[in-house]
Amino acid sequence: MSLVVRARRVVLPDGERAAAVHTADGVVTAVIGFDDAPAGAVTLADDEVLLPGLVDSHVHVNEPGRTEWEGFATATRAAAAGGITTIVDMPLNSVPATTTLGALRVKREVAAGQVAVDVAFWGGAVPGNAGELRAMHEAGVVGFKCFLLDSGVPEFPPLDDAGLRVALGELASFDGLLVAHAEDEQVVAEAPEPAGTSYAAFLASRPPAAEETAIDRLVAATRDTGARSHVVHLADGDALPLLRAARADGVRITVETCPHYLTFAAEDVPDGDTAYKCCPPIRESSHREALWGALTAGDVDLVVSDHSPCLPALKRLDVGDFGLAWGGIAGLQVALPAVWTGARARGVPLSQVVRWMSAAPARLAGLPGKGAIAVGKDADLVAFAPDEPFTVGRLEHRNPVTPYAGRELTGVVRRTWLRGQEADGSPLGRLLGRGDR
Repeated sequence: MSLVVRARRVVLPDGERAAAVHTADGVVTAVIGFDDAPAGAVTLADDEVLLPGLVDSHVHVNEPGRTEWEGFATATRAAAAGGITTIVDMPLNSVPATTTLGALRVKREVAAGQVAVDVAFWGGAVPGNAGELRAMHEAGVVGFKCFLLDSGVPEFPPLDDAGLRVALGELASFDGLLVAHAEDEQVVAEAPEPAGTSYAAFLASRPPAAEETAIDRLVAATRDTGARSHVVHLADGDALPLLRAARADGVRITVETCPHYLTFAAEDVPDGDTAYKCCPPIRESSHREALWGALTAGDVDLVVSDHSPCLPALKRLDVGDFGLAWGGIAGLQVALPAVWTGARARGVPLSQVVRWMSAAPARLAGLPGKGAIAVGKDADLVAFAPDEPFTVGRLEHRNPVTPYAGRELTGVVRRTWLRGQEADGSPLGRLLGRGDR
């Protein structure tokens, strides 16, 4: 199959310009002038921009075991609708968790034949499975997720300091990547218990010090082992100096944040609206603005959804109790417009958003065929109308309980192509391993 798409605005690695993108057999073969496109080329509307397909390296699909929360078919349809052409599945909350080579095989077998976009996989690092890490790495996982406190599910226990160093030491032997949920168990244990409808009380139960203490531990262990690590879903702006100093000192550590931390602020979360509950929590607007500043300065590397849905009943919207509700934000399909709405208001160009949400996560996950419109890359393309407002309504997620419901955002995904084919929700996706092209 061949496809040529041209637009007056195309976001390319070296900037934005008018261009025609030629593809054949699912790969970009040339990027030429707009006026040099052949007859039959797809021409985007004047209000549309051609983007590379986004890469979301932090998605909880939950299948098998908790498929009623989400699943590969529904999650990948939502991704395609949101301009995301590649997702990387987290090793929890599926059962079995992806902490062994056998569990990885189960996950791949279940996903095969039902994914609407391309899917890669994280493995998990838990107590006692250091001997499994190399085999999973060789089987193609992009890295290993760990928790530094209770994950919320019994099949994925956290690593203590000794376990963290064992895992990092093993990963350093083959240059594997550890990605960490960085909140400190002791700090959280000493904080007030979350209970009731007060969002302020929930926020007090997960203080910024929990993130800072855990990140400090992760930095020290990463430095001492010479390994690579990554902080997932940073919410605490006060942790940024720790990370900045570590990176300046040569520690190989990267960091991401999420659309909900860039969109919402604790001051605006309604009491009892547990759709907003996530861990670490949505913090005050000062933290949100610090994260925006860190992104533009290059101190935060990427933005990914941390899509973590559950059954509506588990959100306990009936009682609005933040202590009882499951913590997780469903936002995969609206990640791009949510981030773009905030970026646009702050004068951040669309090309920068693409770097945060396509090039950088592709690089983190070791997926060289993804992340840009360039010769040799997969022909993953998105027609995006950056100035069109809309109200968040129907979503493709299996359980679309989300704090974005009813919110006004700007930027509409009108078409998505996966390797040169229209991504219409049918199972066109492939299962990827680290390094696959």
